[in-house]
Amino acid sequence: MGAENISVIKMGDTLMVTVPADPDDETVSALQERILAAMEKHEAKGLILDLSTVETMDSFFARIVAETAQMVQLMGGRTVIAGMRASVAITTTQLGLTLGNAMTALDVDWALLMLVRKPAGGIGDE
Repeated sequence: MGAENISVIKMGDTLMVTVPADPDDETVSALQERILAAMEKHEAKGLILDLSTVETMDSFFARIVAETAQMVQLMGGRTVIAGMRASVAITTTQLGLTLGNAMTALDVDWALLMLVRKPAGGIGDE
């Protein structure tokens, strides 16, 4: 699965990225580069990383997702990981992998609501 299959869509001040179903390490690295370039170019405040097509997640993939979420936060944005399949969540947890400071949502619709309704402060700020 090549890096050419990565699409970054701008919706207002939010970027929407759907991860290819079975990305290799090169694609995962390209994903991070494209997201960060788009964050800077569009001055985005949010990122929705749609993992609904992903069937497996290894430690490299999880580390890149966590690092990307941290980098997006350093650039003034928030990340929501959406659509993770139950099997991927189970495997990720069993391997002890974490996804950093990213928020999670059941699907893209919930992710959009989270970014629209949540103030720019930290998680839990009122």
